[in-house]
Amino acid sequence: MTRHFSSLLAPRLAALIAISLVLALGLIGLPARAQSGSPFAPAITVNDMAITGYEIAQRQKFMQLLGATGDVRKMAEDALIEDRLRQWKARQDGVAVSDQAVNQGMAEFASRANLSAEEFVKALGENGVDAQTYRDFVSAGVIWREVVKANFVGRVMVSDSDIDRALRLVTPRAERAKVLLSEVVVRIGGGGEAEAMAKARRAAAARTEAEFAEVAREISSSPSATKGGHLDWMSIESLPAEVRGAVANLRPGHSTGPLPTSGAVAVFFMRGLDEGGAVAPSERALDYATLTLGATGSAESAALAAKVAARAQRCDDLYSVARGLPADRLTRMEGTPAGAVPADLGAVLPRLDPGETAVVRRGGTDVLVMLCNRGRAINADLGETGPSRDAARSEIINTRITTLSDQLLAALKASAVIVRK
Repeated sequence: MTRHFSSLLAPRLAALIAISLVLALGLIGLPARAQSGSPFAPAITVNDMAITGYEIAQRQKFMQLLGATGDVRKMAEDALIEDRLRQWKARQDGVAVSDQAVNQGMAEFASRANLSAEEFVKALGENGVDAQTYRDFVSAGVIWREVVKANFVGRVMVSDSDIDRALRLVTPRAERAKVLLSEVVVRIGGGGEAEAMAKARRAAAARTEAEFAEVAREISSSPSATKGGHLDWMSIESLPAEVRGAVANLRPGHSTGPLPTSGAVAVFFMRGLDEGGAVAPSERALDYATLTLGATGSAESAALAAKVAARAQRCDDLYSVARGLPADRLTRMEGTPAGAVPADLGAVLPRLDPGETAVVRRGGTDVLVMLCNRGRAINADLGETGPSRDAARSEIINTRITTLSDQLLAALKASAVIVRK
């Protein structure tokens, strides 16, 4: 049976796009030999490297498959121009990548959608995107990472005072308890809160873990539904305040009552409790960013979400995505105690890895949240009793390298000779 792109890939591409600094489509400098009017004739040249009309059409189609809206052709042209600049800089620096590296990048990219590279290419082909388009899309990102390494890795200096300043954001504190929970999350839909509350009461009435898991699979809107609502061990202090209070007095084998949250009603079942002992210190604080996308279901919201998926791998990348928007649309929170995180965000942040995003609904507005940092690890084997200085140093270096790479690309664009035919 034919598997279509929209059903097979689209739901998984938002997390998938974030695996590289900027993975983008592009062939290196096609010769300008095609006849005028041919789709293979140069439509744009960047430092004498051609971008054909066919490449633009392919990139445009690819971006539309990702859900991009608005002037997608211009978005495609801009992305291809940046790719040529990356490739031009690689030539100037004598940087090249092997076929093996590109193949590995293709396999890694596809694996984020639980597909092989061959399956990913097939799905794209069924929707009119060429295999070579995908290969060049990956290749551009792979070669840019090598350019960034050659220019900046090993040259960024971090002082002890820089690390001290970063470590002052958080203070280690002992972990009191860990909980092993299952969840049922019922979104408030067309039937309103009363209907959602009635469904949630079914979960709250479950007498066993198996009964709760069955209800979760049937009615829960959370991604954990496929696992019977099972969540991993987590610190009780990482839960939102209203959930933490309800869970604190639970015994294993019992559930909370329905708990209203933003846009949903949740129920939690206690599967296990660790009240202390030899456990690792808890996460001290969360760094995260929120970006107001727009009205729920609107073209603006979908387009901005697609832009984040295509361009933002870290929280710092959100600043360029939000350029031109009102300042209050983007908020960055640093060193926020887990219990002080708003309930709707606190329900999703524990499931995210740094750089991953989720969208929550606030009233009629979609708000994207990205986890920036989940706290700095403490290595008890090394006798550390506070946040790791090595981890803090690495984080500072990575942030500075990202900034420098963005500045390098901006400088290349400012000095490039770009001609539109």
